[in-house]
Amino acid sequence: MQDFTDALGALNRRRDEARVYLTIDELRTRLPQLETEMGRPDLWDDADAARKVQTELSALTDDLAQFEALESDISDVETLYEMAREELDESLEPEITDAIVAIEATFAELEMRSLFSGEYDEKDAVCHIQSGEGGTDAQDWAEMLMRMYTRWAERRGFTIEIDSVSEGTEAGLSSVEFILRGRHAYGLMQSEHGVHRLVRISPFNKEAKRQTAFASLQVVPFFDEVTDEVDIDEKDLRIDTYRSSGAGGQHVNVTDSAVRITHVPTGVVTSCQNERSQHQNKDRAMQMLAAKLLDLERKQRQDDLAQIAGEAKNVGFGSQIRSYVLQPYQMVKDLRSEFETGQVDNVLGGDIEPFMEAYLRWNRASNIDGDVS
Repeated sequence: MQDFTDALGALNRRRDEARVYLTIDELRTRLPQLETEMGRPDLWDDADAARKVQTELSALTDDLAQFEALESDISDVETLYEMAREELDESLEPEITDAIVAIEATFAELEMRSLFSGEYDEKDAVCHIQSGEGGTDAQDWAEMLMRMYTRWAERRGFTIEIDSVSEGTEAGLSSVEFILRGRHAYGLMQSEHGVHRLVRISPFNKEAKRQTAFASLQVVPFFDEVTDEVDIDEKDLRIDTYRSSGAGGQHVNVTDSAVRITHVPTGVVTSCQNERSQHQNKDRAMQMLAAKLLDLERKQRQDDLAQIAGEAKNVGFGSQIRSYVLQPYQMVKDLRSEFETGQVDNVLGGDIEPFMEAYLRWNRASNIDGDVS
């Protein structure tokens, strides 16, 4: 009979670690408080406050349910192992092995949460893809990145709300701005912030030469309530209206309902064209502007502004965080975490979770090293 003692001991240690990083004891204390809040008859008099309570309760119950399910699964496999040992029943070994492997896979997914330590990691994310050096190939590359993130989001059950799109001159996208909604959306997408480099045989080159193209992704946390997070002086804003260029029916195409807002002191620009009215477009653009300004302030406090500004100005050679090589060989490599894979098609199809986890682990290790030094 195979000895599973060490494997079961490891599962129990990981369970104890999960109890800490999921703050299970605190969640169990918080649960009845939230349930009481949800039961208040006047809760929905303030819709924003009600949604906050609802969101927190949903996340809390999900964490508790997952942890309790793991506890139950570990207990079940321990019982099965004890029974198999007592009866010397080796036929149960495959079932025990499969159960342990399944629990380990669940822990691997759950342990990613221990890598989230930022103040805004649980929030939704405002994302802006901008084509860079490479002409038409860069604009096509921007669209490929948008498709990659869309497919990844679908896998995770996240939603994407596209707020503004600027089509490329011949193909692809010049830029696109969208909100990614889902738990830990910002925490996950931090790994993607920066310049992405593509090397391939260009479909737009008649001589079929290899072409290098660049596109950047900017990511900031999204806040539903603007005024509580950052103070914006209306005198610092330039607000322009224009005709929406995307699909959306007759109303979108013939009225100047799209809104572009420029924060003059910083040069930060946001736009929205997909809401039903100019007023709604302005409100959404203001939300995204607040998110970007708050992120700018946070980076200034951390003395990171110069680096971020450099990334934004140079979307080209020497500035990339990740390279996607399709020719003369196939490889995707992150230049920070050193994580790489030859499964390029899978990555472009949305399989980017390994890169996100590798980045989070690299980032945590870098911060620890920085603290020690």
